[in-house]
Amino acid sequence: MLGATGAVGNHTALTLAASPEVRRLTLLGRRPAANVTGYSVAQQVVDVFDPASYAPFLAGHDTAICTFGVGQPSAMGREEFKRIDHDAVLAFGRACREAGIRHFELLSSVGSSARSLSFYLRTKGELEKALGALGFERLSLFRPSMILTPTNRYGLSQAIVLATWPLMTPFLPGPLRKWRGIKVEALGRAIALNVFTAGSGIEVLEWPDFQRLVRARLPAGR
Repeated sequence: MLGATGAVGNHTALTLAASPEVRRLTLLGRRPAANVTGYSVAQQVVDVFDPASYAPFLAGHDTAICTFGVGQPSAMGREEFKRIDHDAVLAFGRACREAGIRHFELLSSVGSSARSLSFYLRTKGELEKALGALGFERLSLFRPSMILTPTNRYGLSQAIVLATWPLMTPFLPGPLRKWRGIKVEALGRAIALNVFTAGSGIEVLEWPDFQRLVRARLPAGR
């Protein structure tokens, strides 16, 4: 897994670490996720921009999860954003495919499209398309709208969003449900629990899918 120190990824890692079904959970990152512990957990400090630094740790895994990315894209230039959210993630995907990993899960964004007029959404869409071309047996693309965190990390704009977005939920019915906000812990749990479901090919998961997954129980183990 790449991205376990981020808000969503940390909840994903904690859920997986609590499952007796997970025999080995390898966390790759620029620093350890200090609160993720357990008999199955192995943490490796790596250069996330250099696949050679983490490739030796990929063998023997069935699934790879990537929640790595920029938390506040507006805080940096386009080149740096693309280097992190596209180039580094795609390199991770290629290394995973070469290591024989069958299932890849990606934290993306609602509205992602390689033809989007938005640079952010176009970059996400181009990444999804490139990962799809790698030929994983199963590619799970998680597309949340607003991710609701318990604390404000990015100033006034996020404070306004955190206060108002939950109030919009009743006004987003039917096809608009995919734009509903999702609590960070619920999204992390959904990404983790999707590992234990059956599937193949490319699957796009949005708000209704997150709700279905978070209601599932962790496997009790064999």
